[in-house]
Amino acid sequence: MTDIAQASATPAASEKDTVPRQAVTLGLISLAALLVSLTSSVLVPVLPQMGASMHASPAALEWVLTSTLLVAAVAVPVFGRLADLYGKKRMLVTTQVILVLGSVVCALTSNTAVMIAGRAIVGLSMAGVSLGISLISSLLPPERSGQGIALISSMLGIGGALGLPLAGLVAEHADYHALFWICAAGGIIAIAGIIPLVPESARLASGRFDLPGTALLTVTLVTLLLPLSEAGSWGWGNAKTIGLLTAFAVLAITLVAMERRLASPVIDMRVNARPALLLTNVASVCVGFAMFASLIGTATYVEAPRASGYGFGQSIVGSGLCMLPSGLAMLAMSPVSAKLSARFGPKFTLALGALVVAIGFLGRIAFTAHLWEVIAGTTIAGAGTGIAFAGMPSLILLAAPRSELAAANGLNSLARSVGSSLASAVGGTILASSVIFVGGTALPSLAAYRVLFALCAGSAVVGAILALTVPPATDD
Repeated sequence: MTDIAQASATPAASEKDTVPRQAVTLGLISLAALLVSLTSSVLVPVLPQMGASMHASPAALEWVLTSTLLVAAVAVPVFGRLADLYGKKRMLVTTQVILVLGSVVCALTSNTAVMIAGRAIVGLSMAGVSLGISLISSLLPPERSGQGIALISSMLGIGGALGLPLAGLVAEHADYHALFWICAAGGIIAIAGIIPLVPESARLASGRFDLPGTALLTVTLVTLLLPLSEAGSWGWGNAKTIGLLTAFAVLAITLVAMERRLASPVIDMRVNARPALLLTNVASVCVGFAMFASLIGTATYVEAPRASGYGFGQSIVGSGLCMLPSGLAMLAMSPVSAKLSARFGPKFTLALGALVVAIGFLGRIAFTAHLWEVIAGTTIAGAGTGIAFAGMPSLILLAAPRSELAAANGLNSLARSVGSSLASAVGGTILASSVIFVGGTALPSLAAYRVLFALCAGSAVVGAILALTVPPATDD
């Protein structure tokens, strides 16, 4: 039996559970994870339609996305701790209820303020992926948990890949509110299946929920992610950007010092300072950076007119379909990555996936003449992301105490989100720093895209090196 299998064995993984029931459990939890990922990506192509419908300024429209990002950053680690204390299934169902509620609020309004509030509510549901990973690792037997973890991890990319063409179709043929109704309906189906058919995992944690720590964590994350999300419009040298990042540094030190003294912290700093967890999370930041930059560097790239010298004049639907093979590659790689982790160890899987991501981006730099070359490079990067994302929770599973598994997975998801936020900020700055004008419209130059892809490749290589330095986990 491998180390991963041994780590995933819990009392909840009963030998009496039949294979069909395990398949149903995995399918329902995967659906919940897919909806979370889908909800976070579907708005990007329809933002112009939303802005026109709500008569919203660009700054107000940006907050439709930013509100979800900020709330999600806090929700992921907090729900992880709540799941350890009160039950992983209970918290997963809670996130789906929140997803339905937030989606319905958005579906029923064309008011900008209400839309932002609805999207903030949806942000609370973003913990669903890490909760699903933790629940699967507790429920499935050792021989199946690795594949289950890999499948749920792949939902992050699959949801993004499906969300773009789906939103494009809606933007061309229907009102954007239909997207919210689709997400709400999916959430209702997931809730109706999870409640009666998915068992609860054994609760191993004890203690009280850390409200002061949660409040300080909230403020700390906002001071980091707000300037990252707004750096493109504020500027990196702006007083608000510098002031908030400085405040983040001070608050982060304060948070670590406070949490280290508590018996039941929202984030156990001592545990997460272990090299096995710390290095995994830093590597996750690097891979998260590369993954998100692939999204922002593909849709706008292929939509650019041919007169730009690199674009292909694709429609919104066409650009979304260009991302679809990447999502399918993530799905196809999930069983492969599980087998690799079982045979060679998850740190090898994470490192290999990161290197494949780097190869994909190097291909994006070198081959630009044909659309199929762009799709091939993006698909290779997607396959690598799928492999890498399966290795991350497996490393967390080996290194985290059983009583803090959901919280540790939540922190790892947060690390990926920080990487994505950093990619958005840095990528936006790079693409705006070198532009060309086509018909009076400013577009990023091919050189700017190549710089972004080179940075992604370098980030992925750093992630691979860090993964290989992860030491073996010690017993709790």
